Amino acid sequence: MNILTIEGLRKTYGTKPLLDAVTFGLADDEKMGLIGANGSGKTTLMRIISGMEKADGGRMMIPSSARIAFLPQNPSFDPGHTILDAVFDQGDPLLRLLHDYEEVSHALSHATGTVDEKLLDRMSDLSHQLDVTGGWDREASAKAVLDRLGLDDMDAKVGTLSGGQRKRVALARALVLQPDLLLLDEPTNHLDTETIAWLEKYLANYPGALLLVTHDRYFLDRVTNRMLEVMPGGVMKYEGNYTRYLELKEEQERLAEATERSRQNLARRELAWLRRGPKARTSKAKYRVDRAQALQESSGSGPDAKLQLAAASTRLGKKVLELEGVSKAYGDLTLVKGFTRLVAREDRLGIIGPNGTGKTTLLDMIAGKVKPDSGHIEFGPTVVVGYFDQEGRPLNDKLRVIDTVTEIAENVRTADGSVISASQMLERFLFPPAVQYTPVEKLSGGERRRLHLLLVLMGAPNILLLDEPTNDLDIPTLAALEEYLDTFDGVLIVVSHDRWFLDRTIDHVLHFEGNGEIREYPGDYSAFLEMRENEKALQAAASASRKTTSQTPSRKSGSPANSFADSVAQPKLSYKGKKELQETEKRIEQAEERKEEIETALGGGTADLDTITTLSEELGELLSRLERDMERWAELAERA
Repeated sequence: MNILTIEGLRKTYGTKPLLDAVTFGLADDEKMGLIGANGSGKTTLMRIISGMEKADGGRMMIPSSARIAFLPQNPSFDPGHTILDAVFDQGDPLLRLLHDYEEVSHALSHATGTVDEKLLDRMSDLSHQLDVTGGWDREASAKAVLDRLGLDDMDAKVGTLSGGQRKRVALARALVLQPDLLLLDEPTNHLDTETIAWLEKYLANYPGALLLVTHDRYFLDRVTNRMLEVMPGGVMKYEGNYTRYLELKEEQERLAEATERSRQNLARRELAWLRRGPKARTSKAKYRVDRAQALQESSGSGPDAKLQLAAASTRLGKKVLELEGVSKAYGDLTLVKGFTRLVAREDRLGIIGPNGTGKTTLLDMIAGKVKPDSGHIEFGPTVVVGYFDQEGRPLNDKLRVIDTVTEIAENVRTADGSVISASQMLERFLFPPAVQYTPVEKLSGGERRRLHLLLVLMGAPNILLLDEPTNDLDIPTLAALEEYLDTFDGVLIVVSHDRWFLDRTIDHVLHFEGNGEIREYPGDYSAFLEMRENEKALQAAASASRKTTSQTPSRKSGSPANSFADSVAQPKLSYKGKKELQETEKRIEQAEERKEEIETALGGGTADLDTITTLSEELGELLSRLERDMERWAELAERA
């Protein structure tokens, strides 16, 4: 059964049709990913479905009883409301009940002196209503959501929160409602990797319908089972997740290329026939003349326009970047503590960790926007830093796009050594001439980010700092950026929560552990996850073995066993077993020492690529052997 049916929907801004002939349906348990280039109308379509905007034409059918929740990219709240008000005050009777219960609970917990009897009676009444309505399950679910999103201070005013915190409040508001149709526009923005992983599992098991816009391709892959591509002239629906969409899209492009080759071959044959002379073109063959002219006029469908990132980079010398004992704190909050790292040419570092642990602060110190409290940062003489930060460089909204670019340079040298004009560079960044001569204030959020990226790359940097580069960039732009970084001849340091992007672009992970501690892992993000899982398994095995050893009852020499069952369950270790235990302990000790040596070598930043590859492979094998030895040691130690 469809919870949403759209037929021939249209939306126009000025003279430009944004959405045209949009027709599709969404089943009540379907999870659909909405994709398309920036400016294609994805957000507008979501706003129309949510009721925040009206379509210019077409039909939209949603059951009157259906509950709908919409998470916009930039949510707005009454700044005077508390988080409790923002999340629970949604016109839903059960949520209103929970709101009142939490409000009274808070008042009682902060009461001093004699407790107000009216408050106690009110608490008793609300508890009874929650019993009758089955609201306690809803309360437990809501608290679990709030806890995972880090919203523990329910009295905090929304007006005092950062943009990222407001996005979390809006996400909690949408999830707590438990709607029949959930509309999420870029839900992973401002979330750390652990919270994204939780949200991924939550939505994968969500019983209602979901319509999702996100640039996180792993998220799309693991949550959705349908894809809807918004394009000029309507939408195209694909069965399956994002990986299946890519496979089907590739097949479509192959067919389109084959059709275009066939058209061109036919056009050449018809053109050759036309050139044979007037004698061949009798009235009986007029249809061939018409067909030849039609083929010549036809241009074929061809591939979609693609972003071309081709800016050059400045040559990098031997000395690149050295951070020695760098520390930074704000009051009692230590963000970076004694961080030392020698950055070599072609290093590609991914910086990850929970929000607020100092990732952006480290980039700001490297870029010179923030001074460290102690330690020093030294650059090589040929270094040119390009910083693509979250805020973006200030732009004059009244200037035209082309004038914004020519203020930096009239011409741009590309990676292949050629020189192109600023207008040609803008076209490569998917700014057609019509857009180039419009004011910057008319650009969408994604277009502004793309313009900011262009301005950064025009500076020909050889150290590229990217702070959450995937925010507000569409998937085609991200794919083009990843291809550009594949051939970027310089250092890349990127802060990102986009796991796909990290896997495509980095070879070392710097994980912010909290309290200023930064730990390095070799490999991409997926390798980091695997190493962390191995570490957790080893810690769990070691903890279990220590617990078992501490619980083993000590007996005086010559004292009898506690019972027959005890002697059967815990047979004494043979001589061979004792020897194996000693050998296993020795191997574990040697493996731990070698592990530290490898991690020190990988963290030094001086090893070449071949050495890094060899050491990374050895570390992976070492961790596997260590895990097996720890399990065997725990088994033998328990018997001993």
